[in-house]
Amino acid sequence: MAIKSTIFKANLQIADIDNSYYADHALTLARHPSETDERMMVRLVALALNAHKLQSVCGGDGTLAFGAGLSDPDEPDVWLRDFTGRTRLWMEVGQPEDKPLIKACGKSDAVVLYCFNHAAEVWWKTMENKLSRPQNLRVYRIPTLASQALIALAQRSMQLQATVQEGVLTLGDANTTVEIEPIKWK
Repeated sequence: MAIKSTIFKANLQIADIDNSYYADHALTLARHPSETDERMMVRLVALALNAHKLQSVCGGDGTLAFGAGLSDPDEPDVWLRDFTGRTRLWMEVGQPEDKPLIKACGKSDAVVLYCFNHAAEVWWKTMENKLSRPQNLRVYRIPTLASQALIALAQRSMQLQATVQEGVLTLGDANTTVEIEPIKWK
């Protein structure tokens, strides 16, 4: 008998000062049995950092949602689709293989990858040349201390505030605040 995903609910208030985007998002995250709280929260960070594209890319007429992630390797961790169903932004987290990322670049207008944990630098050294060709791929590094600090925010029911200012995301609840400054690798 397979273990089912654990469901998390998040009410996320986003104030993206850099992009003049202010909105509340009621989100449902399904955490795969093999997914860690750290990875799940990095997916939430990816969504918060790119939520403004609902307005700037889709003119407010799109859908920003979590994909199947670990449950289906052919789906992104987070995606933005316009009203026609076209995938405008494909977001991944972790250290995936190069071929699925390159395939995603062909399926979407843009692909953004957020690497995290202590092995990210080693992974990037082996992947940098392989991922140099796709022009619509961006790769960022979430510092390890920041990604690990996100674990304290992971609750089955979350009330979170996200502020993006000068490229830094501040994510927090009533008790804990984490500052994340993604490092651009590509």
